[in-house]
Amino acid sequence: MTTTRKQQAKLEALVARASAPAGLVRRARVILLSAAGVGGVEIAARLDLSAEAVSRIRRRFVRHGVDGLYDRPKAGRRDHAVPADTVEQIVQLALSPPPAGRSRWTTRLLGDAVGRTSGCVSDVLRAHGLKPHLVRTYKVSRDPAFAAKVTDVVGLYLQPPEHAIVLSVDEKTSIQALARTQPPLPLRAGRAVRHTHDYRRHGVVDLFAALEVATGKVTHALSASHTAADFLRFMKKVARTYPDQELHVVLDNSTTHTTEDIRAWLRDHPRIHFHYTPTSASWLNQIEGFFGILAKQSLSITDFASKRALKDHLLAYLRAWNKHPTPFEWTKPARAIIKSHKRMLDRISTAVH
Repeated sequence: MTTTRKQQAKLEALVARASAPAGLVRRARVILLSAAGVGGVEIAARLDLSAEAVSRIRRRFVRHGVDGLYDRPKAGRRDHAVPADTVEQIVQLALSPPPAGRSRWTTRLLGDAVGRTSGCVSDVLRAHGLKPHLVRTYKVSRDPAFAAKVTDVVGLYLQPPEHAIVLSVDEKTSIQALARTQPPLPLRAGRAVRHTHDYRRHGVVDLFAALEVATGKVTHALSASHTAADFLRFMKKVARTYPDQELHVVLDNSTTHTTEDIRAWLRDHPRIHFHYTPTSASWLNQIEGFFGILAKQSLSITDFASKRALKDHLLAYLRAWNKHPTPFEWTKPARAIIKSHKRMLDRISTAVH
């Protein structure tokens, strides 16, 4: 068997390509060995093929050249293909309210409605990115001053005042000191950590925290409660931590943050300015990101035999955090947030329930 220079180059490139399918490479080697004068029986022995397979590969090359060595489309069945109108019916049903008495559509319900298997319905839903089994919560702020507050807070994040400190402040309340009723089973190969679902309560601890936006450093205090007096005591600690700088404090609209005692204290400390996030928009407060990290890295699946043990654990984590603090980088401009908020308000005002 003879090959042209162009065919020889293509075959050698196929053999050298690491990502080429193994079957294609084997067929290319059959032709290269044949062109080198190796007999069919010898080729079959070298490549672990039958003599008949070698003959078939040669015939494919003679008839169609190098392109004839690629995998051919398999005939297979065509009667399992879902018609376009059935696909549309499945999608529209999945987007519609479920049957009476049901909280959501399932693949079996959809399959019964359109006369298809649940597996077929799953394929259609997956192809269209629909997940009726998932539910997520949301809350849209109805604060009439939403735009002004967002502009104020985001402005502090993106363009903080010169020679001033921007702090994100909040409290993580009711952190429970829980102890499982039985010791946890440790991590092992092929098995996750396991612990019992029941536990004993040993009380709660409240964490007050002030995140320095520029550096990620956290000023903190632990308390047995989270009253307005506790908050004022913590803010006095924050003021002592930053004795000379002007402070811009981002915080939410909790009643403990807006008492007359707080307002009087602010009047006595004109270098400290409070900036309130919109109602139902705690995600705008960067300290919430820190609390989320704290919950996952420090509090998840940890046992505490007492409130003292919980406090020691929290203080150890906070000390370690402040040795290598990590600031959060805010990137979304206020204009984009306000526009997205308006779209969401328009959407829920016209939603069908």
